[in-house]
Amino acid sequence: MDITLSQCFIAVDDHDKALAFYRDVLGLEVRNDVGFEGMRWVTVGAPSQPGVDIVLEPPLADPNASAAGKQAMAELPAKGLLRGVIFRTDDCDAAFERIRAAGGEVLQEPVDQPYGVHDCAFRDPSGNMLRFTQSRKH
Repeated sequence: MDITLSQCFIAVDDHDKALAFYRDVLGLEVRNDVGFEGMRWVTVGAPSQPGVDIVLEPPLADPNASAAGKQAMAELPAKGLLRGVIFRTDDCDAAFERIRAAGGEVLQEPVDQPYGVHDCAFRDPSGNMLRFTQSRKH
Protein backbone atom coordinates (compact mmCIF):
# COMPACT_ATOMS: atom_id res chain seq x y z
CA MET A 1 0.00 0.00 0.00
CA ASP A 2 1.37 3.40 -1.00
CA ILE A 3 0.24 6.38 1.09
CA THR A 4 1.34 9.94 0.35
CA LEU A 5 0.46 13.34 1.73
CA SER A 6 -2.04 15.17 -0.46
CA GLN A 7 -3.23 18.25 1.46
CA CYS A 8 -2.69 20.12 4.69
CA PHE A 9 -4.71 23.05 5.99
CA ILE A 10 -3.76 26.42 7.44
CA ALA A 11 -6.39 28.72 8.95
CA VAL A 12 -6.12 32.29 7.68
CA ASP A 13 -8.20 35.33 8.53
CA ASP A 14 -7.42 37.33 5.37
CA HIS A 15 -6.81 35.45 2.13
CA ASP A 16 -5.34 38.44 0.32
CA LYS A 17 -2.71 38.97 3.02
CA ALA A 18 -2.08 35.22 3.11
CA LEU A 19 -1.59 35.16 -0.66
CA ALA A 20 0.84 38.06 -0.49
CA PHE A 21 2.87 36.01 2.00
CA TYR A 22 2.61 32.46 0.68
CA ARG A 23 2.75 33.34 -3.03
CA ASP A 24 4.84 36.50 -3.16
CA VAL A 25 7.24 35.97 -0.24
CA LEU A 26 7.55 32.17 -0.08
CA GLY A 27 7.19 31.64 -3.84
CA LEU A 28 4.41 29.05 -3.69
CA GLU A 29 2.15 28.76 -6.72
CA VAL A 30 -1.61 29.33 -6.51
CA ARG A 31 -3.40 26.19 -7.65
CA ASN A 32 -7.01 26.98 -6.81
CA ASP A 33 -9.09 29.86 -5.47
CA VAL A 34 -12.68 28.94 -4.64
CA GLY A 35 -15.52 30.75 -2.91
CA PHE A 36 -18.57 29.07 -1.41
CA GLU A 37 -21.31 30.41 0.89
CA GLY A 38 -19.35 33.53 1.80
CA MET A 39 -16.12 31.62 2.49
CA ARG A 40 -12.94 31.24 0.45
CA TRP A 41 -10.38 28.48 0.05
CA VAL A 42 -7.07 29.10 -1.70
CA THR A 43 -4.76 26.22 -2.53
CA VAL A 44 -1.03 26.85 -2.86
CA GLY A 45 1.97 24.58 -3.22
CA ALA A 46 5.62 24.32 -4.08
CA PRO A 47 6.25 23.88 -7.82
CA SER A 48 8.64 21.04 -6.92
CA GLN A 49 5.82 19.15 -5.12
CA PRO A 50 2.84 19.07 -7.51
CA GLY A 51 1.06 16.41 -5.46
CA VAL A 52 1.08 18.30 -2.14
CA ASP A 53 -1.34 21.18 -1.57
CA ILE A 54 -1.63 23.66 1.28
CA VAL A 55 -5.21 24.85 1.65
CA LEU A 56 -5.56 28.33 3.12
CA GLU A 57 -9.01 28.17 4.66
CA PRO A 58 -11.17 30.20 7.03
CA PRO A 59 -10.47 29.47 10.72
CA LEU A 60 -13.78 27.61 10.97
CA ALA A 61 -14.73 26.35 7.52
CA ASP A 62 -18.27 25.38 8.41
CA PRO A 63 -21.14 27.52 7.07
CA ASN A 64 -23.39 26.19 9.87
CA ALA A 65 -21.06 27.21 12.71
CA SER A 66 -22.37 29.68 15.25
CA ALA A 67 -21.08 33.24 15.35
CA ALA A 68 -19.52 32.51 18.75
CA GLY A 69 -17.80 29.41 17.39
CA LYS A 70 -16.43 31.33 14.41
CA GLN A 71 -15.15 34.09 16.71
CA ALA A 72 -13.47 31.61 19.06
CA MET A 73 -11.73 29.84 16.16
CA ALA A 74 -10.66 33.15 14.59
CA GLU A 75 -8.83 34.09 17.79
CA LEU A 76 -6.68 30.94 17.90
CA PRO A 77 -4.25 31.76 15.03
CA ALA A 78 -3.82 35.34 16.26
CA LYS A 79 -2.76 33.94 19.65
CA GLY A 80 -0.36 31.53 17.96
CA LEU A 81 -2.28 28.52 19.25
CA LEU A 82 -2.70 26.61 15.99
CA ARG A 83 0.13 24.65 14.42
CA GLY A 84 1.25 25.72 10.99
CA VAL A 85 3.57 23.75 8.79
CA ILE A 86 7.26 23.02 8.59
CA PHE A 87 8.95 23.75 5.28
CA ARG A 88 12.21 22.09 4.25
CA THR A 89 14.80 24.25 2.50
CA ASP A 90 18.32 23.76 1.24
CA ASP A 91 19.36 27.17 2.62
CA CYS A 92 17.71 28.15 5.89
CA ASP A 93 19.78 31.32 6.29
CA ALA A 94 18.80 32.61 2.83
CA ALA A 95 15.13 31.76 3.45
CA PHE A 96 15.31 33.61 6.77
CA GLU A 97 16.80 36.74 5.19
CA ARG A 98 14.25 36.76 2.36
CA ILE A 99 11.26 36.38 4.69
CA ARG A 100 12.59 38.88 7.22
CA ALA A 101 13.32 41.43 4.46
CA ALA A 102 9.72 41.04 3.28
CA GLY A 103 8.47 41.96 6.76
CA GLY A 104 7.88 38.47 8.16
CA GLU A 105 7.38 38.36 11.94
CA VAL A 106 10.46 36.58 13.29
CA LEU A 107 9.90 34.06 16.08
CA GLN A 108 13.33 32.43 15.97
CA GLU A 109 16.47 33.35 14.07
CA PRO A 110 18.36 30.48 12.39
CA VAL A 111 19.92 28.14 14.93
CA ASP A 112 21.40 24.64 14.99
CA GLN A 113 19.02 22.39 16.90
CA PRO A 114 20.25 19.40 18.95
CA TYR A 115 18.00 17.10 16.88
CA GLY A 116 19.98 17.61 13.68
CA VAL A 117 18.47 20.54 11.81
CA HIS A 118 19.29 24.20 11.28
CA ASP A 119 16.00 26.08 11.46
CA CYS A 120 14.15 29.34 11.96
CA ALA A 121 10.54 30.31 12.62
CA PHE A 122 8.09 33.04 11.60
CA ARG A 123 4.43 33.89 11.99
CA ASP A 124 2.34 34.25 8.87
CA PRO A 125 -0.05 37.25 8.58
CA SER A 126 -2.75 35.29 10.48
CA GLY A 127 -0.42 34.36 13.35
CA ASN A 128 0.34 30.74 12.39
CA MET A 129 3.83 29.53 13.24
CA LEU A 130 5.86 28.39 10.25
CA ARG A 131 9.25 26.72 10.59
CA PHE A 132 11.91 26.47 7.91
CA THR A 133 14.39 23.63 8.38
CA GLN A 134 17.58 22.55 6.72
CA SER A 135 19.22 19.21 7.41
CA ARG A 136 22.70 19.46 8.85
CA LYS A 137 25.34 17.31 7.25
CA HIS A 138 27.37 15.37 9.81
